[in-house]
Amino acid sequence: MRVMVLVKATEDSEQGFKPTPENMQMLEAMGRYNDELAKAGILLAADGLTPSSQGKRIAFDGASRLLIDGPFAETKELVAGFWLWEVKDLDEAIAWVKLCPNPMPGPSEIEIRPLYEMDDLGLDTGA
Repeated sequence: MRVMVLVKATEDSEQGFKPTPENMQMLEAMGRYNDELAKAGILLAADGLTPSSQGKRIAFDGASRLLIDGPFAETKELVAGFWLWEVKDLDEAIAWVKLCPNPMPGPSEIEIRPLYEMDDLGLDTGA
């Protein structure tokens, strides 16, 4: 099963990365964690995102498109980074997240979301 593991944004992450000693230690710890994920064969992709102030949104309503410039409100609803993992089940993903170093200087949250597979949608994969 594939899962998207989302690091939720915080006020700190929305300020952008600053190379302080604390942040560099956090980055090194995350690098070691990513190495362990890769060695375990579950890491498909991973990256951090810039603050929402550097982002754009496109709002859809029928044929209409509206460009919205960041920053975006509700920081707790934003994503600061992600992993894409291939795990045997949700319990394995939970176990790995519990081993993760805190991705932020203060309180933070990580969300795990399974991806839809073709079988979940009732589509014939041709296999």
